[in-house]
Amino acid sequence: MPYTEGTRAFQVDLRGVVDLLSRHLYSSPRVYVRELLQNACDAIVARRAGDPTAPGRIRVEVGSDVIRVHDTGIGLTEDEVHTLLATIGRSSKRDELGFARHEFLGQFGIGLLSGFLVADEIHVESRSASGGPAVVWTGRSDGSYDVATAPGQAGEPGTTVTLRPRRDAAVWTSSRTVTELARLFGSLLPVEVVVDGVPVSGAGAPWQGRHASPALRREALVAYGRELFGFPAFDVIDLAVPEAGLTGVAFVVPHPANPGARDAHRVYLKGMLLSEKLTGLLPEWAFFVRCVVDAAELRPTASREALYDDDLLEHTRDALGAQLREWLVRLAATDPARLRGFLRLHHLGVKALALHDDDMLRLVDRWIEYETADGPMTLAQFRVRHPRGRYTTNVDEFRQLAGVCAAQGVGLLNAGYVYDGDILARLTRVEPGHGLSRLEPAELTTRMAPVDPAAELAVRGFLATAATALAPLGCEVVLRDFDPAALPALYLTSRAARHEAQAREAGEMAGEMWADVLGALDAGGGEQPQLVLNHRNPLVRRVTRLSDPALAATAVEALYGMALLHGHHPMRAADTAALNRSFLGLLDWAVHG
Repeated sequence: MPYTEGTRAFQVDLRGVVDLLSRHLYSSPRVYVRELLQNACDAIVARRAGDPTAPGRIRVEVGSDVIRVHDTGIGLTEDEVHTLLATIGRSSKRDELGFARHEFLGQFGIGLLSGFLVADEIHVESRSASGGPAVVWTGRSDGSYDVATAPGQAGEPGTTVTLRPRRDAAVWTSSRTVTELARLFGSLLPVEVVVDGVPVSGAGAPWQGRHASPALRREALVAYGRELFGFPAFDVIDLAVPEAGLTGVAFVVPHPANPGARDAHRVYLKGMLLSEKLTGLLPEWAFFVRCVVDAAELRPTASREALYDDDLLEHTRDALGAQLREWLVRLAATDPARLRGFLRLHHLGVKALALHDDDMLRLVDRWIEYETADGPMTLAQFRVRHPRGRYTTNVDEFRQLAGVCAAQGVGLLNAGYVYDGDILARLTRVEPGHGLSRLEPAELTTRMAPVDPAAELAVRGFLATAATALAPLGCEVVLRDFDPAALPALYLTSRAARHEAQAREAGEMAGEMWADVLGALDAGGGEQPQLVLNHRNPLVRRVTRLSDPALAATAVEALYGMALLHGHHPMRAADTAALNRSFLGLLDWAVHG
């Protein structure tokens, strides 16, 4: 059969389009309520553009087998019905008719199709404010439609949309469900919405209401936040981004928030709910607040359930972050006690912000308490007490060395938690020459008192035995006098020694070629960890007086293994073998004498 040239129109399978909407565009059939309210609200806005005194009401009626949505909007003529209700994707015609102005919620011309998510037939009766008879449009899910003119006298402008739900959509079309969905989506709409006689909107945004005093306003907003999010807010922060037409409030969570949890903010566009759990509205560090905002200029996606991540949203995100930051600075200046309460809950968020904000870094320096060898104190207090203080970025290392450092007069601060090390590294930006430096555990040996020469001479043989016992483990033995006396031995290593140990271990596991390369890299070192024995400890003194060299070597291996465990150091296979060998050796000696 020969083909003929010519332009043809696409044939649209409406059932396929509806299936596409329900499966891939909309997250749930429940959005049909939002789309019907949205179309009704747009019609009212369009009528009020020419007549500001026009009524603004949306009435929803739910019967046993029918749902009706009536609005007092601008209505449609017969030509507009053909253009707007029977054509998919003709945005240019919508623009010509004035239905794509930025005051309107709908911008995609597919809202009415959502009715097919719950019904096989949509009936629309509309009377235009420009005059003329009412027009009746009936569309079916098979793609057919009828248009007729309704008899009767002229009446008030407006539109009534009627759905006859399918049985499989009953869960979405009951009176209770429709009321709940209308309240969820339309509670902030600037028009009156009534479902089966129950008002569900018309009050406007709670944060824009009038109150007798700031205290009463805050009380009302805290109650509003509790209703939405289930918690009484620690504080309420007003938000505004004029460029996005955005206003709203942020509720500070009154309990520690998980930094890894996704934020869940409630976002409205021109009074219509966009999402109950929108992500990406705030910077990542602001996980300690939940927001409710209404915006006029932010751009929704086609499903109207999320926002395009464009330049305006990025600007909005930065602006909201700046307002949260300003609230913190203001709190530090006006209510230090309340700031301390906030920091006890949400110090992680403030620390994250301090990584790139100098004012927040100053706030962390002055207000957040850190764990130190002298007890909890702020960075500023610690620097005053220990101008040349040290810090460690390992929690286990801090716990091992805190008592020893305190006894030696060395100020030690625990910077082993998230963000702490980076904050101390950045502190020079706001406090040049702050004096804090990272602790090299091996340097503690130089601060410990040497043993009396006569006593050290008396245990020279033991030290030689101990050195021989630990030489295969790559560890030196040092005898010192230090506090606390209850600590028999301390395992100290430097970053250089750890690096060399890792290189040797990697060389043992690698092939011959890589072993030579790693050996060449390690050739210039020679620094080893130290087992520092405490001569003030009674057990150590008894061990140094052992006459049996084998028993003394076994005791030293036991002290070595105990020091590794006490300091939470990683155990190599050789270390584990030495610990097991010493345990069994001492057990054998205790049994057989």
